[in-house]
Amino acid sequence: MRAIQGALIAASSVQIVLGYSHLWAIFSRFFSPLGMVPVVSLLGFGLFDRGFPLVGRCAEIGVPMLILFFAFSQYLKNFHTRGLPILERFALLISIAVIWAYAHLLTASGAYKNRPEKTQNHCRTDRANLISSAPWIKIPYPLQWGAPTFDAGHAFGMMAAVFVSLIESTGAYKAASRLASATPPPAHVLSRGIGWQGIGILLDGLFGTVTGSTVSVENVGLLGTTRVGSRRVIQISAGFMIFFSILGKFGALFASIPFTIFAAVYCVFFGLVASVGLSYLQFTNMNSMRNLFITGVAMFLGLSIPEYFREYTAAALHGPSHTEAGWFNDFINTIFFSSPTVALIVAVFLDNTLDLKESARDRGMPWWAKFRTFKGDSRNEEFYTLPFNLNRFFPPS
Repeated sequence: MRAIQGALIAASSVQIVLGYSHLWAIFSRFFSPLGMVPVVSLLGFGLFDRGFPLVGRCAEIGVPMLILFFAFSQYLKNFHTRGLPILERFALLISIAVIWAYAHLLTASGAYKNRPEKTQNHCRTDRANLISSAPWIKIPYPLQWGAPTFDAGHAFGMMAAVFVSLIESTGAYKAASRLASATPPPAHVLSRGIGWQGIGILLDGLFGTVTGSTVSVENVGLLGTTRVGSRRVIQISAGFMIFFSILGKFGALFASIPFTIFAAVYCVFFGLVASVGLSYLQFTNMNSMRNLFITGVAMFLGLSIPEYFREYTAAALHGPSHTEAGWFNDFINTIFFSSPTVALIVAVFLDNTLDLKESARDRGMPWWAKFRTFKGDSRNEEFYTLPFNLNRFFPPS
């Protein structure tokens, strides 16, 4: 734990420096709609193994959840109560409540009593004994596991993970802006978000959370199904998360929900995010062989290279990079395990080296360029001005 804390604290500097120095904003100028297609698409498609393969582990819960969520969020979304689209807004909450109760009924009735151990782990609502073992109140505090330890090898390995998080979060920011019907985030807004994310990772290291902070792809997909893109929702949700982190029994209650239920929802959320990436094709000329080449190769390698790394690691019990420098191995293996990261490397490189001068219109740059600066579109002030008058400390550029 102390080693993980130290690695997170050290690695947070990557996003803090790239974000607040505006280096990531400068690098984002090499992005185009064509280059973002594989990155955002594979943000969703690259997580296909967390969808129906997990639903199938407890099909009697997962499949009804998927069908019910489809029904509420799509087929019955025009059902209104007092003028409010209740089922569209609360399809997720209603579906989870119904299927969770159904799963608990199956558990309590002994439906899984004689089933295999693996089935019980995926289907039962009481398998982990979370509620009985969780304390009523536990207040987290910095350095609760002791003083963090720092090791160069651990730090470089975590830096690779933070770099992957940076790229995946960039794609998620782009997807969230489209699903919220907002303008694409200007370069400095994108960089500012990465910087704040680095602050989050620093706090993760100080509090010993084991994992770092990144953009939730699931929440981006949820934004698309509920059609709610309000900051107030995020602020209230953050308050709930703080509340449940302190009152252990309540947090354990929600943690007892079988993961199969969430996997069913992921089939929708990740698919929505992937479709947002494909929607950028409308701003490009897909009759261009250059664009077809870049899109196809970047997407294929974005899926194929991480799959090679996974298969190699499963067979050899170590990644393809296996030198005497452990920090280098961790860095390379982590980078190429991520589909969006591989897609960005391939797509941005090809997009900025193949017939660049002759292809500005084909790659969608005339539409994209006006959104690079905060003053490029009058709607940016509505979408990206910081609350509580914080813009005086972080003025738009």
